[in-house]
Parts: sequence; C-alpha cells; structure tokens
Amino acid sequence: MWMQDKPLLQEELGRTISQLIHAFQTTEAQHLFLQTFWQTMNREWTGIDRLRLDKFYMLMRLVLKESLTALRMRGWEGRQIEQLLELLTTEILHPDSQAPSGVKSHFIEIFLEELAKVGAAELTADQNLKFIDPFCRIAAQTKDSLVLHNITRGIFETIVEQAPFAIEDLMDEMEEEEEESSSEGDEEEEDVSSKKLFRKPPKGTFCGMDPDVGEERPEDNEDDTGTVLQFDYEAVANRLFEVASQQSTPSLNRKRLYKVIRKLQDLAEGLFPEDDIPEKAYRKLLKGRRERKAKKRLPKSRLQSKTGRGEREAPAADPSSRSERTRQWQGTGADPTAPQEQHGGRGRRGARKRRRRPQAGAKVPGCQEPDTKKKRAQKSKK
Repeated sequence: MWMQDKPLLQEELGRTISQLIHAFQTTEAQHLFLQTFWQTMNREWTGIDRLRLDKFYMLMRLVLKESLTALRMRGWEGRQIEQLLELLTTEILHPDSQAPSGVKSHFIEIFLEELAKVGAAELTADQNLKFIDPFCRIAAQTKDSLVLHNITRGIFETIVEQAPFAIEDLMDEMEEEEEESSSEGDEEEEDVSSKKLFRKPPKGTFCGMDPDVGEERPEDNEDDTGTVLQFDYEAVANRLFEVASQQSTPSLNRKRLYKVIRKLQDLAEGLFPEDDIPEKAYRKLLKGRRERKAKKRLPKSRLQSKTGRGEREAPAADPSSRSERTRQWQGTGADPTAPQEQHGGRGRRGARKRRRRPQAGAKVPGCQEPDTKKKRAQKSKK
C-alpha cells in the first residue's frame, strides 16, 4: 500500500486488505485483526507524508465498512455491537489512546456515512442510539476541544441536518406498505397499459423502436443523500442530557451539548431548526451582497471616471447648458457682441496680441539711445 501509486490499484489493494477480516471465523480473531490494524495506523501515522495520506484515509474507511459488514452478517447482535464499539473507543476515541488527531478526526467524520451505507435499511432507532452512545460519553468527558468540535459537528449536527431526509424516507416506506396492501393486480395492469399508450417518445427516438430503448431515465439529483439513518430524537436528547448534566462534565462541553439538546428536542416536537429559503430569493440575496461588495472595492479613480462620463454626456444632451456656461465664463461685464477668445489648440495662438516694438526715432523714458552710427564706424576702422 505504501509503494502503490496508481489510484485504481490502490482501491483494489485496500479492498483486499479490508476484506481479510472475513477470513477469520471467530469474533475474537476478527477483533484481534481490527485491534492490530488500528494500533498500526496510530503508530505509523506521523511517518506518513502528505502525498500518501489520501490512500490511507481510504484504507481506514474500507476497514471500518468491512467491520460493520461483519456485524450485519451476524444479524446485528447486541453483544457483537458492544464489543466492536468498545474496541473502537479504546483504540481511537478514548483520551488515553495513542491515536493522533488526524486518525480521530477522520474516524469521526466517516462513521455515520459508512454505518448508513451498510445498515440504514435494517437498523432501528434503538440500535442506532447504541452506535452513537460512545460519542455521547466521549463528548462529555474529553478535554480536547478539537475532539469535542468534531463529535458535535460530525455526529450530532449531522443527525439534525439529515432529519428532513430521514422523515421523508420514513413516509415513503409507509406509503409503499399501504400501496402494497391495498393495490390489486388488475388495476396495476391497466395503469401500466395506459402509461405505455400515452407516453411521449423522448427526443432522438423513432417510431417502432423497442420501448426499453426510448424509456426516459430520471436525471441524477446533485442533492441526493441516499438512505439516511433513523433516530429517535427525544431518546438521543435524553441520553445527551444524562451525560452532560453530570458534575464531572466540563462547563465548555456542557454548554456545547446543551445547544445540541435543544435542537434535538425541537425535532422531537416537529420543529425544524432552519426554515427553507426559496432558491430565487437566496440567489437574489447573494447577488445584492456581491454588488455591494464590488462597489466598496472600486478605486476612487474609477468612481471619478464614471462621474466624469455622466457630466460629459449631460451637456451634449442639453444645448441650453452650453450657452449658460459660456456666459458664466465670459463674466457679467463682457460684451456679448465682442468676438470671444478661443481656448485650447491653434485658436489660442491666433488670439495672442503682438508686442509693439519701439520705433527708431522714438525715445523711451529711462533708456539710453543706441548709437548705431558710432559702432559701425568703429567696426570699419578695425
């Protein structure tokens, strides 16, 4: 596993290693295999470089899945569940265990996902409460804030977030049972025949083709979460309150768990913590926030250029404003019939007045007269 670089071969090798648990016939041998695996991961975790982390994350996920599959093969016996949870708590979750933070965080994150994949269709609410009981005890006892945060977010808040999907699955199961008990074979045949007659062929198909070829397939839904675990929210809230109300529970843990208990109690009464917001309203709200942020980030030069454009466009549209500006520029004492001076460009040069040069015979006060004749005579002598 350490030397394998190809993703597909990594996955195949991970399945092979994880399925070794089924090679042992007794429960003690299987638990010894799992104990050895988790102890090895805890010991070697700090020596794994970041480029190899993903495949070992995948290996831990596969081993957890196969250990839950072994429980399912034994019929979810209560004694077997308790032994497995005690082993996982001792090797991973317990504060005295040698598990690094990365192993603990990943295990907490994937536990409910893998449990739902293996046993969501078979497990009852009481059995699911047994599976999360170690997390309730560790959340009340731990002094590590990271472990408390991961358990609260990865276990309890995940249960709260998946509550609407769990209720939908339960309602669908009840409807299916009612339909199976009340439906008759003749009515089902008539419904199927009517659907085949009035069904429109999809685009890209021709008449006379096999109906299976032209059958429309439902589109994949991105928000589809699959099967969800069923929980008795009142029982979970009571169990959390039992461990959180003990005197040995730290105040930070108690405060954090009481918030989760309130949410679970609301769910037990039929109140959901978050109201559903329509998609259009949510997009409009996001768009407005982005526009406001963009305006704040605009530099002053762009804002001035935008205002300058507006000022240039305004006089072009209104010719009367030009005459008012020219009058203001000329001043109140200027003669409107007099020719106006041009500003800028070539017209400015033409508007300059030439300076008058003094004439040869004219006397300028305070200046000596140039003696040009004497200077010429001196130059000729030289």
